[in-house]
Amino acid sequence: MNIERLIVMANQIGDFFESYPDVELAKKSIAAHIKNFWALKMRQQLVTHVLEKQGSGLHAMVTEAVREHQATLA
Repeated sequence: MNIERLIVMANQIGDFFESYPDVELAKKSIAAHIKNFWALKMRQQLVTHVLEKQGSGLHAMVTEAVREHQATLA
């Protein structure tokens, strides 16, 4: 899938969980949602984007969630 589309989708997930008062729980929930509902190839593309492009275009919380939980995503 196109990385630009994945960025939009990941940011939409981030927008939802951003309202959580507990930032760590929000990041864990973002990663869990992506793991549970995205195909492995999509998750791998997102992790690669975060590692190689520093998450360009992603909300900061989404980038942090992917970095902190990359082992479970890819």
